[in-house]
Amino acid sequence: MFLRFLITTKSRAAANSSVNLGLLSLTYFFYFGQLGVITPYAGVFLDGRGFSSEEIGSLLAIITLTRVLGPNLWASIADKTGRGGDIVRFGCLLAFITFSAVYFSFDFWSLTFSFGIMMMFWTAVLPQLEVMTVSATKLSRGGYGAIRLWGSIGFIVMSLSVGALLDYFSTEVIIYTASFTLFGLYLSSLLISSPPVSTDQNNQHTSTWKEALRYPFIVFMLSAILLQMSFGSFYSFFALYMTDLSYSGKQTGFFIAIGVLAEIGIFLVASRVIARVGVKWVLFVSLLLTTLRWFILAIIPEFIGSIIFSQILHAFSFGMTHATSVYFLHHYFSEGFQSRAQALYVSIAFGVGGAIGSFVAGQTWQQGEGARFSFLLSSGFALAGAVMVLLVSSKMLNKAPSET
Repeated sequence: MFLRFLITTKSRAAANSSVNLGLLSLTYFFYFGQLGVITPYAGVFLDGRGFSSEEIGSLLAIITLTRVLGPNLWASIADKTGRGGDIVRFGCLLAFITFSAVYFSFDFWSLTFSFGIMMMFWTAVLPQLEVMTVSATKLSRGGYGAIRLWGSIGFIVMSLSVGALLDYFSTEVIIYTASFTLFGLYLSSLLISSPPVSTDQNNQHTSTWKEALRYPFIVFMLSAILLQMSFGSFYSFFALYMTDLSYSGKQTGFFIAIGVLAEIGIFLVASRVIARVGVKWVLFVSLLLTTLRWFILAIIPEFIGSIIFSQILHAFSFGMTHATSVYFLHHYFSEGFQSRAQALYVSIAFGVGGAIGSFVAGQTWQQGEGARFSFLLSSGFALAGAVMVLLVSSKMLNKAPSET
């Protein structure tokens, strides 16, 4: 009875009320706060436990693949039942509980299992959270970006905190911080409200699945996969790269924070830019700037100014591409398919693309000796993604399927 209460407790506030928008903001804060712990520092934690770069890359690739299963499973249930809020709460609770196994896991496969199970439940939260937020902010000032920016703030706070803590404590502090953040995520999710879902739209699933196999969506997903592949070196080894270049933990946290601050800035104007410029050209320019970002890290990482500039480009390589992707999916698919559309994006782009990127980075990094080549390869992946976007007309990416 108590567990049922913890999972299904709902706020009486309307989905678009200021109270619910505040709760959504707090949930984003902790969700991406967890990302701010795991993404930059998982490699540091694993290195501290004695794993090689090949093992780190392989482990991160395997756990990233769990993103393929979790989001799609829970999204299907959410679309059919309309209980996205309950799915979010359940996923947050199980992510916190299952991650506890990491304290008793020390070999490759046990750590892979611990991180992988947590990742499966944790990543299943985001598609529902995105759908709920887009629906709740349709009439609010600032729209989706005003809520989503709190995720970026959470990322900054947690990444800076871990960077500072690493100057004084062992790498084990990373998993303690991750547990704290996951628990905060669960608590913040307890009272958020779900928007109503039309029963009639749930009957359109078969035809909507066909839309996922159409040319515009396939090309969009291929470009998204290539973008996430390009992030492999950064997500897996950036913090270690900075250490090898003699930057301190605080400096590394500062670099990461700069990137997310730039991301916050872009979220504030993203909706207006996308509406004016269009999905195709926003994605194309963002992917070109991502290409430049990785090229800079490969060629001139010794200069602090170049690191700062490359991190500012995070506004485009993540912030603008993510906002544009959410916009595209929301307009491309019907309301009854929203959770699964977001889940397809998260699982395939971040899951498959991220796994390939992490594995390739692990093979090319060579304990840091292949760092520059690894980032050059990342630059090539991003450029290939930009070329893919050019294969689709602006009309196909900017309008709903029925209009293309």
